[in-house]
Amino acid sequence: MKFSFDKAFKAITVIFGLLVVSIVTLLFYELLINSFYALKVFGINFFLGRVWSPIKNVFGALPFIYGTLFTATLALLVAIPLSIGIAVFLTEIAPKSVKEMLTTIVELIAAIPSVVIGLWGIFFLIPFVRIYLQKALSPFSFIPLFAGETSGFCYLTAILVLIFMITPIMTAICKEAFEHVPADLKEAMYALGATRYEVIRHITIPYTRTAIAAGIILAYGRALGETLAVTMVIGNRPNITLSLLSPGYTLAAVIANEFLEATKRLYISSLIGLGLILFIISFIVNLVGTLLLKRLGK
Repeated sequence: MKFSFDKAFKAITVIFGLLVVSIVTLLFYELLINSFYALKVFGINFFLGRVWSPIKNVFGALPFIYGTLFTATLALLVAIPLSIGIAVFLTEIAPKSVKEMLTTIVELIAAIPSVVIGLWGIFFLIPFVRIYLQKALSPFSFIPLFAGETSGFCYLTAILVLIFMITPIMTAICKEAFEHVPADLKEAMYALGATRYEVIRHITIPYTRTAIAAGIILAYGRALGETLAVTMVIGNRPNITLSLLSPGYTLAAVIANEFLEATKRLYISSLIGLGLILFIISFIVNLVGTLLLKRLGK
């Protein structure tokens, strides 16, 4: 029988595909098995409980779920228009010399390690939030989002850190997509008397909406799973509040902070349960994103 390189290549790629599925499945299985003891003890209260007390052996994950979704979602809402605006400026408006310089800066920011960004948050953002932003927001303290006072270790600082981390990722993806918009489409719009804004709105953005959606999903996943930088600035207190000036906690942060200290079986199982929750949230985000991309592709 004659050897076929095409069939061999197809078999290898199928094996690689199955390997990825197997790894994800095994990861979910291990998280589920090792967190089963906590789920059995607390039941639904593990997801809805507000108390996390290793001393009392009471573990509720709701404050961490809230903190994770709260910080990641608000950071994403700010980063989306910011990233698209920067990408539009780089591709449509900026001179070539400025474009090259800013593109390099964006790429360098995306490559900065989390711990360095966390240190920047501690030494610059926290004093900035405590001294300047808190004073600027004090006239709006009647709004729940800006109520109270802060030491700087709070949701707002964590959100600013996440914005700084995910904006370069989205910007790079949007910029790459905008550069591949066919020039004849834009030239046709200009020939009809359209302004630059109208070309961007009616040609560039709709043509690249799938890439923009992919960038949003990737950035949201990064924000949900970010650990070290957020842990260093969020305050690490399990609060459920609308105030951006209050300290909080996230799923990834509590796992990083407490896993090495956990000695009791229930404590370890509960921390692994938090990992399971984070895995499920990330899986749902990616699943919804995949369905959205298919819909936009059509």
